[in-house]
Amino acid sequence: MKLSKYEQETIINFNVAESDAVVFTRDKAVIRKLDSLVSEFPEVYKCIGETDIDKTYSMPKQYVSYRKPRRLSEEVKKKRREMMKKLNK
Repeated sequence: MKLSKYEQETIINFNVAESDAVVFTRDKAVIRKLDSLVSEFPEVYKCIGETDIDKTYSMPKQYVSYRKPRRLSEEVKKKRREMMKKLNK
């Protein structure tokens, strides 16, 4: 079944009282990432349900993270651009 981009959602649910977060997703990229984590760390990440279009996972809520956006100065950006140009030659 082909889902629209709008239908390919990921929902993360957790509360203060419980130590685990539940991740429900229909996004194939997220499913691939979480499946690899389940196979690599089965004691931490668990697939707790699946259908033909979605999967539900359980993991410690401490692994849900919030990150600040990375800020690079123009000088650093320029150096990285030059480095990539050299690598691509």
